[in-house]
Amino acid sequence: MGLTRRRFLRGVATTAAGAVLGGAAGRARAAPAPIKIGLLLPYSNVYAVLGESITDGLSLVFEQAGGTVAGRRVELIKEDDEVNPQVGLRKAKKLIESDGVDFLVGPVSSGVLAAIRDTVHQARQILIVANAGNDEISRDRCSRYIFRASFSNWQPNAPMGSWVAAHVAKEAYLVAPKYAAGFDMMRAFKETFVAAGGKVVGEDYTPFPVNEDFAPFLTKINQAAPKVVYAFFSGSQAVRFVRQYDEFGLRARSRLCGAGFLTESDVLPAEGQSALGIITGHFYSTLLDNPANKAFVRAFRATYARTPDGFAVQGNDSAQVIVH
Repeated sequence: MGLTRRRFLRGVATTAAGAVLGGAAGRARAAPAPIKIGLLLPYSNVYAVLGESITDGLSLVFEQAGGTVAGRRVELIKEDDEVNPQVGLRKAKKLIESDGVDFLVGPVSSGVLAAIRDTVHQARQILIVANAGNDEISRDRCSRYIFRASFSNWQPNAPMGSWVAAHVAKEAYLVAPKYAAGFDMMRAFKETFVAAGGKVVGEDYTPFPVNEDFAPFLTKINQAAPKVVYAFFSGSQAVRFVRQYDEFGLRARSRLCGAGFLTESDVLPAEGQSALGIITGHFYSTLLDNPANKAFVRAFRATYARTPDGFAVQGNDSAQVIVH
């Protein structure tokens, strides 16, 4: 018999009830134990704003549910993985072994997810992935205890490959951060871009998680003079890359395309005019015209006085999996 959310919650509730009924006769029934949810997200470093946005989207769902799930109070335990696989593994073990969380939500970094996968699987710990897009987690390293309420790295990029080849140009230079997500995303783009007749004229991977200066890579792009540059950057690195790309004068010569994180609403204001003309593909837009999205955008704006981004949606969807 497969493991489902309903069966999991029923089992936990039965255990709690058994403990209560085993107490002294006549004693007032104790309040059920809280449902502990461990948030393994970046609250510092390059992806800090992503972690906060996921947390806000998730918290909104529990607030709307009155702070309870299945009649039990929700307790959120936040841990900063610092976008560091070793730190993420240590924090995951703490949440599982010391805090005894019922659900683990996160992480953002594909590197962190790769590091914690085996620990989560061996502990039979329910993990709801709220961002990290490692393709392998949905393929060779899948686990019956790991669920996605988000994208895989293949999804935003493979459609862009064939589209760019058909509508923009057939010569592209690729650039992304040097970690699992960067490799996955460029591989997905190349898969369909080359199949559609495209040619990759250059490919670079930049330092991660810290990189203030893209000049060495932009110089190489300038020398290659490609018709298209396809990039993946997110958070503060997206802002720096887009601004420096414009400062190098590349915006007028090589069309910048990429995964939607490059122009997410969390970075677009800081990118300003430098973002004009960029073409990206993404899994979410606040303009999505359906009742559920309109209600979500209204509630998020009313609560946090800002517009939600794709990361907030992933946090919201992760919480919806638990609540419903």
